[in-house]
Amino acid sequence: MRSFLEIYDLASASTRTLLATDRHIEAPNWYPSGDALLVNAEGRLFRVPLAEPALIPIETGVAQRLNNDHGISPDGQQIVISSHHEGIGSQIYMIPAKGGDPVKISPQAPSWWHGWSPDGKLLTYVAARGGSRVIDVYTMPIGGTETRLTMGEGHCDGPDFSADGAQIYYNCDRDGHAQIWVMNADGSAQRKLFADDCVNWFPHPSPDDQHLIYLAYPPGTLGHPANLPVALCLCDPQGQNRRRILEFTGGQGTMNVPNWAPDSHAFAYVRYEI
Repeated sequence: MRSFLEIYDLASASTRTLLATDRHIEAPNWYPSGDALLVNAEGRLFRVPLAEPALIPIETGVAQRLNNDHGISPDGQQIVISSHHEGIGSQIYMIPAKGGDPVKISPQAPSWWHGWSPDGKLLTYVAARGGSRVIDVYTMPIGGTETRLTMGEGHCDGPDFSADGAQIYYNCDRDGHAQIWVMNADGSAQRKLFADDCVNWFPHPSPDDQHLIYLAYPPGTLGHPANLPVALCLCDPQGQNRRRILEFTGGQGTMNVPNWAPDSHAFAYVRYEI
């Protein structure tokens, strides 16, 4: 398998390949500085400078079993990671942006990070609690108490904050298959943005609040597997004017976490060739 880390430019509707590798890379974030991307590969974390693309390792201490749920704080000073290295399921940790020893911040396992509020005060993530296998959306101030926002209505995943932090977009299969939903940041006013036959995951609103991108799987897809024919779809934040802008082989790893450039002019993603 080959991985292609790519950037889509909205103004020109064009794609460029930043990095191609035989390593299995996943889930690009864009640094707030705009000059690099963050990805994971083989349980580790890497920085990819835009000027001279290469996989530059980031030290994560004992956290050597990272999954693809990671991100950079709005001020660029910290990185949040999700790792399985304690052997009890994914947990959420914080490290300095330049790398270092992880500090656990999730209260229980399993927990998978997905979004950071624009003011840097609140994290949103998905988790299963009390021995249940049901995945719900939570928020938590760093070092604070978690708040459950969905209540087992279905498998919920991929939460990401709106540009003003007032809303959280997520996907949920409570109506039969995964669709894109939105709710207030306190969990109120939950509503589905639209309905179609595709299995839709990982909504990401742009920092300027003008666009929303999401990943569309073929109808009938179960979960969010890798290596399927998928599409990246663009719409406005209210789910109107939907259109497919890219189609390729991808899925798991393509854009699990926030992936917009800070200026909202582009976004990053990963596609694969088998």
